[in-house]
Amino acid sequence: MASLKIIRKRIGSVRNTQQITKAMKMVSAAKLRRAQDAVSASRSYAEKFGEVMAGLATESGLREHPLVRERTPESKVLLLLLTGDRGLCGGFNTNLIRLSQTFIAEDGRDTELGLIGRKGHDFYKRRDVTIAEQFAGPSAGPSIDLARDIVARAVARFQSEDFDAVYLLYTKFESALTQVPTLERLLPIATPEAPESAREYLYEPNRQLVIDDLLPRYVEVKVFQAVLNSIASEHGARMTAMESATRNASEMIDRLTLEMNRARQATITKELMEIVGGAEALKG
Repeated sequence: MASLKIIRKRIGSVRNTQQITKAMKMVSAAKLRRAQDAVSASRSYAEKFGEVMAGLATESGLREHPLVRERTPESKVLLLLLTGDRGLCGGFNTNLIRLSQTFIAEDGRDTELGLIGRKGHDFYKRRDVTIAEQFAGPSAGPSIDLARDIVARAVARFQSEDFDAVYLLYTKFESALTQVPTLERLLPIATPEAPESAREYLYEPNRQLVIDDLLPRYVEVKVFQAVLNSIASEHGARMTAMESATRNASEMIDRLTLEMNRARQATITKELMEIVGGAEALKG
């Protein structure tokens, strides 16, 4: 059994760790509320943009647009992997990396990576995969500039036929306890199904310029939504992980306290036995 001094040091160390995890949980909870509000605020715009794209689906010749036209087979693809920049968030990054490995291992196509976030880059930089693009992570906060940079480079590589398709792997935020790794194809663009009563649009200055501008913007909105979801998911995962760590620290402190009390009782009993033994020896 460990000495009282060692057990007391362990209890103090675990208690200090518990204070850190509790503080990190509170910080993540505050950041999660803001990130969740950002996801909700952008959802209406994304849904309305989707309605406009669904209306455009009836346009003649849209299926032949370079960003919409299907390319079969998909022999070479770009996988954009959106991870976090920091750890201590449970399986948030691990689940994404595991799914990306499954995607890369699929037969029949050559996959290159576009890495968004430090954790994905740290994992793949030592492995035998081709990193085609690398972007700064969203840790500094959601920025439409990041989404525009990602889409601009992906569209340029797609139009130059470096890739037959572009996919995005990110974590979709559903609740503070539920975050779902999601794989979505960005290019070629899968336009929403046209509604039964399609709207007619007037194009200014002309039809082609409007469509050429709307299609990349549609992809930007989807990427920006993914970034917002990823940020909220990371905070939710970190809050849950820190809550679990705080609870485990409490249980460990209880076990160590019980062990310390037993060690103290054993020490007291030993001292009493030595005193009684000495007294009996003096009597003899």
